[in-house]
Amino acid sequence: MLAVQQATSIPDPLSVPSNAPEHCPGTESDLAGKADACAGCANQEICASGQTKGPDPALPFVRDRMSTVKHKILVLSGKGGVGKSTFTAQLGWAFAADEDSQTGIMDVDICGPSIPTILGIANEQIHSSSSGWSPVYVQDNLGVMSVGFMLPSARDAVMWRGPKKNGLISQFLKDVDWGTLDYLLVDTPPGTSDEHLSIVTYLRESGIDGAVLITTPQEVALQDVRREINFCRKVGIKVLGLVENMSGFVCPNCKGESQIFKPSTGGGRQLAKEMGVEFLGAVPLDPRIGKSADYGVSFLDEYPDSPATTAYLDIIDKIKAQL
Repeated sequence: MLAVQQATSIPDPLSVPSNAPEHCPGTESDLAGKADACAGCANQEICASGQTKGPDPALPFVRDRMSTVKHKILVLSGKGGVGKSTFTAQLGWAFAADEDSQTGIMDVDICGPSIPTILGIANEQIHSSSSGWSPVYVQDNLGVMSVGFMLPSARDAVMWRGPKKNGLISQFLKDVDWGTLDYLLVDTPPGTSDEHLSIVTYLRESGIDGAVLITTPQEVALQDVRREINFCRKVGIKVLGLVENMSGFVCPNCKGESQIFKPSTGGGRQLAKEMGVEFLGAVPLDPRIGKSADYGVSFLDEYPDSPATTAYLDIIDKIKAQL
C-alpha cells in the first residue's frame, strides 16, 4: 500500500516548473503553492492562485505552425559527446537528398549550439518578415534554426535559466516560418531537463513521431541512455530506435577496424535488447566525419565509399520505414 501511495504522489514531469524546488508537487497538484516544499519558491504565489493550471497561451500558435509539418523526430541522448548533433546533420542531409522533400532542423541545444558549424552556416543570421522568423537555409530544401545564429560571436556563452530557455523554444516553434515540411528534426542537449520537457510540452498536441537515441559502446554512455529511454516512456514518446555511434575505428587507408570504446557490457545492441527497443545500427568511427563537421560539408556526399556512410544510410532507411 505504501508503494502505491508513493508512486501516485510523483508529479507529472511536464507540470513541474523548470526553476522549481526539489520536491515540487507540480502545478497540476491540489498542493501547488501549499506544500512544505513550496516555501520560499519564486512561483509559490502564482501556483497557489491556480493561474498555472490553464493552458500555455503559446500552444495554439505552435499547433498552427506545426500543422504543416508532417513528421517530427527528436534526436536524444542522456550523454554528451556521443555524436548526436553530427547524426542529426547527416540525417537532415539524407532526407534533403530527395529534392521533393522539405526538411528542417531545430537546434535546441541552447548552451552548446553546434548545428550551424556542422552544416557550414555558422556566420549566418536570422531574418524576420511579416510571417515570422525565416530559417537559415543550407540548401533550398534544408532549413535550420538555432540560437547560434543569435550570438554576437562563437565565443559567447549562453547563461540562461530554465524560463528563458523555455521561451526561446516556444519562439522557435510558433514564430519560425517553417512552411510545409516533410521532416522536422530536433537536436537536443544531453540529459532529460528543461529543453526536453519544453519541446515535449509544446509538441504534445501536434504529435511527435518518435525519438532516435544515440549512444557510444561503453557502459558509462549506456547508463545515461537507459535514463533517456525511461524519460521517453514517462512522457509518452515512441522510441524509433537506438544508434551506436563511434562503434569501432575504420582506417581510411587499409579499411581495417579497431575498437576504441570497448563494449564491455554488450554495447548498444545489448542495451536495445535489454530495454525492448529497436537497434537501428552501428556507425564506425571514421576520422573524416569530424573533418566534414568542422568544414560544414555532408560526410555522406564527400565520402560515399566509407563504411560509416553505408551504416548511416542503412539506419536512415530503417527510420524512414517506421515513419
